[in-house]
Amino acid sequence: MSLSETKRLLRTFRIVPNRVLGQNFMVEPLLFSKLTEYAALKRSDVVLDAGAGFGFLTQFLADKCKVIIAVEKDPRVAMVLREQVKNCTNVTVVDGDVLKVELPAFNKLVSIPPYYLSSHLITWLLERKTERAVLILQREFADKLVAPVGSEEYGWLTVVVSHEAQVELLDIVDKSMFYPQPKVDSVVIRLVPWKRAPFEVKNRLFFNMMVRSVFTQRNRKVSNALVPFLKSTRRIAKEEAKKLADTVPFAEKRVRELGPRDFGELANALAD
Repeated sequence: MSLSETKRLLRTFRIVPNRVLGQNFMVEPLLFSKLTEYAALKRSDVVLDAGAGFGFLTQFLADKCKVIIAVEKDPRVAMVLREQVKNCTNVTVVDGDVLKVELPAFNKLVSIPPYYLSSHLITWLLERKTERAVLILQREFADKLVAPVGSEEYGWLTVVVSHEAQVELLDIVDKSMFYPQPKVDSVVIRLVPWKRAPFEVKNRLFFNMMVRSVFTQRNRKVSNALVPFLKSTRRIAKEEAKKLADTVPFAEKRVRELGPRDFGELANALAD
């Protein structure tokens, strides 16, 4: 149903899916009930659908909760979306970039966002302390969220997300469920913010900035990887930054060898 309808809408409105915007439309409606179940949707929920496309998921969600905020960046697709949901009185359509537009308050997110948006959307979402988020993301990206310490996939995003939320990788979503078909499979993920963080971070912004910075040099010793970050944040000379970096916890370890809790300890030592 969704495949033929997607093709019809693309043809009718003369829309060519934009690769730059990651426009791969979900065409398997049987998946929608699973997303709803994983999100534990209630009639009182206000749900954000980021990258709503032609609104197939939006319409399905509209029957399950109080309000849906459907955001679509492509103005041509947003025009079709408005037409598709015109009979859904509890759907608010917002044109624009979900990371930049002003949005009403929401307590949950259920979304199949374009791939290019993934890392920015995850970090943006964590800042908002949403009750629960269920998304379909590219499998290779999703693996980064739960990667073991030291693996190739392990990086700044793994560390930052692990401090903020419990991450679960649920169902594999075959690439054939999208049109046009992407090159890789996807996965359903669920994010639930911790009621109490698994380790202490004194200054969240400082922690996030430090982790991002040192992972640009993931194979170097912590003491060496910290020098550029300390130079810029402390506004000190390289020699002074090096001297300070040599005194921190885990100075002799490689960046990739530190667990999330270790990064918390390191950030707390430098934030004092």
